[in-house]
Amino acid sequence: MSRSATSQNTPAPAAEEGEGQSRSIAAVERAMDVLLLFGRSSRPDLGVTEIATELDLTKAAVHRILTALRSRDLITVDPVSRRYALGHAAIGLGRAYLARMDLRAMAAPELRRLSQEVGETTTLSIRRGDTRLYVDQVVPPHELRVDVSLGIPYPLHAGSSSKAILAFLDPVEVDGLLGRHGLKALTGRTIVDESRLRKELAAIRKRGYASSQGERQEGTASIAAPIFDHDGRVIAAVSVAGPLTRFKARMAECAPPLLEAASRISGRLGHDG
Repeated sequence: MSRSATSQNTPAPAAEEGEGQSRSIAAVERAMDVLLLFGRSSRPDLGVTEIATELDLTKAAVHRILTALRSRDLITVDPVSRRYALGHAAIGLGRAYLARMDLRAMAAPELRRLSQEVGETTTLSIRRGDTRLYVDQVVPPHELRVDVSLGIPYPLHAGSSSKAILAFLDPVEVDGLLGRHGLKALTGRTIVDESRLRKELAAIRKRGYASSQGERQEGTASIAAPIFDHDGRVIAAVSVAGPLTRFKARMAECAPPLLEAASRISGRLGHDG
């Protein structure tokens, strides 16, 4: 065989390296597809056949990918059912992402859109221990409007935002909170009877949002809906508020867009309820 013929039949090192990189990238992409399938599936676990069918892969390829993901604790397997689920490393990645999310920045577009739609003040409150505080608001261009004070803690029994959070806490947590603080009146309309408050919280859970007419601040009316995190825990509330004389008659009509805004914010936090 001539020297020239040998050089023609031998692949160039650069070509071999390029083919190897392409195969590696394709393998990584398939592994990511499998991992993302677990993330978007409504089922808690998946079998090899389901994964192969959904992603148009062979069972052998799926087995190889799952083995690699298991070695990094991204996927776990039930030894009895032989079905796979997300592992603690994958869950850790999700929690790390959520921990870096700025709820105020995330909710801001929803507050602006909601305020423009209903023509009233919209607010975002977060829970802070046994209290809640306003962290953002969008006010309408009306001369007569509601403005809230940011960063001031308020009790969790007075006002729509407080009650929207309190209503969706664990009952044991509610019992402890009421036992520690009791029910202090902020205005003449604040609910200070525990039995009445508990009935109010049950009604809030049933309809999905809370309402207030001067319970925290005289002369104002508001409605508020809870915001849930990826674990289904209530962490905040979004509200619509206005002067009592104007907003009282509009509370029911403003509830649907409020609930939609709260649902979208919760969805961005990973809540699928």
